[in-house]
Amino acid sequence: MSPDDMLDFAREALGLSKSASVKLLPLQGRGSDRTYYRLRWNDADSAILVHYDPKRIENKYYADIAEFLYDTRVPVPRLIRHDAGRCFIAMQDLGDKDLWSFRQAGWNSRQILYRKTLAAIHILHSFPEKDFPVNRVRLMENFGPDLYRWERDYFRDHFVKDVCRIMLDPFFERELEAELSRLAERLSGTKRSLVHRDLQSQNVMILGEEVYLIDFQGMRFGTFFYDLGSLLCDPYVDFSDVERNELLSYYYELSNHDLDWATFRNCFWEASAQRLMQALGAYGFLGLNRGLGAFLEHIPSGLRKLHEAATRVASLPRLRELCRLCEGAIERFFVR
Repeated sequence: MSPDDMLDFAREALGLSKSASVKLLPLQGRGSDRTYYRLRWNDADSAILVHYDPKRIENKYYADIAEFLYDTRVPVPRLIRHDAGRCFIAMQDLGDKDLWSFRQAGWNSRQILYRKTLAAIHILHSFPEKDFPVNRVRLMENFGPDLYRWERDYFRDHFVKDVCRIMLDPFFERELEAELSRLAERLSGTKRSLVHRDLQSQNVMILGEEVYLIDFQGMRFGTFFYDLGSLLCDPYVDFSDVERNELLSYYYELSNHDLDWATFRNCFWEASAQRLMQALGAYGFLGLNRGLGAFLEHIPSGLRKLHEAATRVASLPRLRELCRLCEGAIERFFVR
């Protein structure tokens, strides 16, 4: 699409005259085959324009999900207009500060923002599945055996093989697959709810003193522990044990469930391991296959946190062993 097409859409969406001066300022893309721009007019007013590739199915779901979340009082940017034919979206401008940008702030400040994020995602997790408007809002495939299998294959193919250059012994690989298959079964057996699926620090915007969730087009039904693992074992941000436990305890107290604290924590660490496998697979794929080398920089942190998650539970001994092998291998990878 040409800049003129984008500006025509922007003027229509914003209710401006055809002669109104609107600036179109490119922003760094957030992936998923989307291009972002900041629109500025009247000197002080602004909005965000997105042009997306419809070949990536989840991009086509964004607008309807955004309206659903806004109506459900989950804090998300307000949708201004969606043009499905031209693949344009205009939405509220939340500025440039995200949760990640506060990673060096004092714990008192960070804790407040993370508690607000957990309270926001709890609204999503609490939405009754029976009330979900399936005829109006489409979602990606639910978490289940097939998706969990895809995530662990993604991890082995793009991280273990491509990044670490490790070819697993067939016997060890069978044992690992059996272990991770049982992990998927346990995660599938937890309470099912709507999950964001990519709830990490760069997908939480801060405007004033409030938090807003973005990049939620991958929303689907699954275990809410996956979102908790995404946020509290985020490779982009470090927590002390005390800080992480404070936040996990805060969410536990928000929730209405019949799990004791020990079981809740165990589920959290298992789901964190699953999420971190997916993240490491993504870093390998984006870094090596898509030429986005910046993602490779997050591999050491992601692997360290995967090893920690696998160590926190008794059910993942083969994954722990694999993490040790990968830790030795990535030293060679990053030295080359």
